[in-house]
Amino acid sequence: MFSKPEVDYLKTQHLARIATVSSKGQPDVATVAFEFDDKYFWVGSHNQEFFHRTRKHLNVKGGNKLVALTIDDMESITPWKPRGVKVYGTAEVIERNGQFGPGKYLRITPRISWAWGMKGLAVKEGELRLKTVHD
Repeated sequence: MFSKPEVDYLKTQHLARIATVSSKGQPDVATVAFEFDDKYFWVGSHNQEFFHRTRKHLNVKGGNKLVALTIDDMESITPWKPRGVKVYGTAEVIERNGQFGPGKYLRITPRISWAWGMKGLAVKEGELRLKTVHD
């Protein structure tokens, strides 16, 4: 489960980067729009024909369901204050009515996440980021 500071942060963000891997082992990273419903991340496209041809869709549909997702930004450059959330999880193709209307989306189920730089984030002494294992 994500903490309140993480959820609050994620609800303000619109872009993420998703990493998938092809059946031949080739990693691919793509910038995507996403939705977050407090449990899952959803990645789709404004055009279903285009979405079905993307590497991310083909990689997951082809059986490589492990993904990484990063949502980050800069709260400030001076002073240097990066913040963000990184997620390792699994993806599956799901039919739904999301931010781009009805169609296929990748539903990403978080397994492990890391967060940093958010106000109110409870980080242990000496650590730079919060690690969470999701059930």
